Amino acid sequence: MEQYDLAGYRARFENPESMWQAEMRRARPVRDWPTDGIPTVRPNLGVIFIPAIAGTGYRIPDGSMPWPGTPLTRETIQALKQLDVTATKLMHLAKEFYALHEARGESEIAAYDPDTQGVFDIAHLLAGEEIFLQLSDEPDWVRELMEICLDLYVRVSRELKTTMRQATGEMIHGHGTPQGVHFPHAGVRISEDTPTLLSPKMLAALVLPYIERAAEPFGGAFVHYCGRHNAFFEQLCRSPRVRAIDLGNSEMYDLRWLLEQCAAGHKVLYSRIAAWPGEDWQSYLRRLAAGVKDTGARVILRPMVFPETRNECQAMLDLWHELTA
Repeated sequence: MEQYDLAGYRARFENPESMWQAEMRRARPVRDWPTDGIPTVRPNLGVIFIPAIAGTGYRIPDGSMPWPGTPLTRETIQALKQLDVTATKLMHLAKEFYALHEARGESEIAAYDPDTQGVFDIAHLLAGEEIFLQLSDEPDWVRELMEICLDLYVRVSRELKTTMRQATGEMIHGHGTPQGVHFPHAGVRISEDTPTLLSPKMLAALVLPYIERAAEPFGGAFVHYCGRHNAFFEQLCRSPRVRAIDLGNSEMYDLRWLLEQCAAGHKVLYSRIAAWPGEDWQSYLRRLAAGVKDTGARVILRPMVFPETRNECQAMLDLWHELTA
């Protein structure tokens, strides 16, 4: 299926009942599907979730996920220290979704977090593109901004986990798909797409410390980013608080190198992995499994080559188990 169901999305965005019904239509077929995953569902509120809680607003073009509204003034950002995140519109939408899910009794499908961007992504969406000049011209303000966004991220994450009755240091996460996995040593998900625009030095000095501080109260984090940035991947693999990594654009990387980095850093690659042109699923699995065995990397595969039938899917799962045992 498509990663996101956008038919009628704008109409259901602010209707938790319609949102729940649409997301459950995607999750229910996975309940008995041949997979090692766990059926999952979430309020699909987009990457604007935390920025909109902060007050940026949002817009939803037809056939699109939400886009952020206007960046906030510095004074408004500074006032976020006093914001009651539980009283905001987007948090109410999420809470109503979770309450519906609990009331309907389909507990075999696990609820999980909306999109929660990382500290620097949130800072970018709150402050706007001026942040890239401020990194050089106003470093003290950027540090203040990052502290505010860290506090906002942690408070929102704690409220979500309390609402879902989820243990602080673990989670089930589906990462935008109707099936996910249990993370026993990572309680939050962090998405940091903006940092791919920064130098390795800036990443090490500013972004990685805040990823680690955001993850620390929750025992660790699963981190996602899109784009190509080899140095960012290397730094994530060295971070003690990062447990697993997902790539939005795995086709931009050499697979062997990814596996070697993950093995050296004891990280799980929980990611889509690109296929070669014309590659069938048997060849795809054998190529990936050979790399896993050679490097000792741990991989939770979200495949990019798909069988056409349920029987083929079962055969694919069985072969993956056989090759990686």
